[in-house]
Amino acid sequence: MITVGMNYVVLSGKEETFEVAFRGVLKAMQEQPGHTESHLWKDTANPQSYLITSEWSDRGAFDAFIHSESFKKIANWGRDQILAGRPRHQIFESGN
Repeated sequence: MITVGMNYVVLSGKEETFEVAFRGVLKAMQEQPGHTESHLWKDTANPQSYLITSEWSDRGAFDAFIHSESFKKIANWGRDQILAGRPRHQIFESGN
């Protein structure tokens, strides 16, 4: 199992748009083989800063999702319309 932490900073005024878009991404994740659960966290000290935690059965399942056409579409839209900078992702793998 792996847990992925995806850190995002959004443009001022785009917080609600990002949160709505996350619900669409969550739906796409839930349809992916190997996805267990995901959550969106908002930084109370910086309302433009978010963390998405996502659990997957293995690295291959997560990689398949981030290379999917549905993820590419939302990522391109976010980069052009919503994000204040490049997202940072961290992957934590647990032993079997």
